[in-house]
Amino acid sequence: MPEGDAVWRTAQRLAKALDGQTLVHTDFRVPQHATADLSGGTVVETVSRGKHLLTRIDGGPDADTRWTLHTHLKMEGSWRVYRRGERWTKAGSLARVVLDVGLRSAVGFQLGIVELLPREREDDVVGHLGPDLLGPDWDEEEAVRRLTADPARPLGEALLDQRNLAGIGTIYRTELCFLTGYDPRSPVGVVADPLRMVRLAHRMLLQNRQLPQICTTGDKRRGHSLWIYGRGTERCLRCGTPVERGELGEQRRVAYWCPSCQPPR
Repeated sequence: MPEGDAVWRTAQRLAKALDGQTLVHTDFRVPQHATADLSGGTVVETVSRGKHLLTRIDGGPDADTRWTLHTHLKMEGSWRVYRRGERWTKAGSLARVVLDVGLRSAVGFQLGIVELLPREREDDVVGHLGPDLLGPDWDEEEAVRRLTADPARPLGEALLDQRNLAGIGTIYRTELCFLTGYDPRSPVGVVADPLRMVRLAHRMLLQNRQLPQICTTGDKRRGHSLWIYGRGTERCLRCGTPVERGELGEQRRVAYWCPSCQPPR
């Protein structure tokens, strides 16, 4: 599943292609919105909220309505922008949404969530999220409060819970635990300085949001950009100890840790 910075970049691409443009054609290829038509509407903006995308559209056949298209990439989804007449790079059968503004079209493929709702109902779909690490609402004190609310919860689970901090995925979870020296299976309560951890998470996403590939080591060479994520059969880049791999939480999300750099506490 894409990390929050990748979703942020997707929002930037959609905004560049669509903001301020009039929709000449829309196609919602999901059963619940198959008959929806927002042609004639104006795309106001696309913003990210954690791992969620909100495309705000004013007007359409009902000129007084303000809509929000809520989409989520989940594991396989993507948004791609094409020039008029350009051939799609994925099969049409995988398309879930088409937003055509004439010279360009934005196509959402294999989207995990597609919801079209009145603007005033945005909180129904993203109101549960914690402070957005890349959003204007970022509040480090609130993020700390939410993260530490259950001291007995495994740290790795708490960091992935979007109700605590919106935008962290398995890569950032792994690297954040490594850089702060905590085993992701340890309880949140053992973290001596949760504010430092939250600030580091914020800084990591900010530094990577413009990059095509996440880098936490400062070395962008292939195989050197991450300390331990994806190194389940290799050695820790810092100390050389074999990296261990496991699964955490009800969703069994993959986790990595170095038993030397991240001793259980």
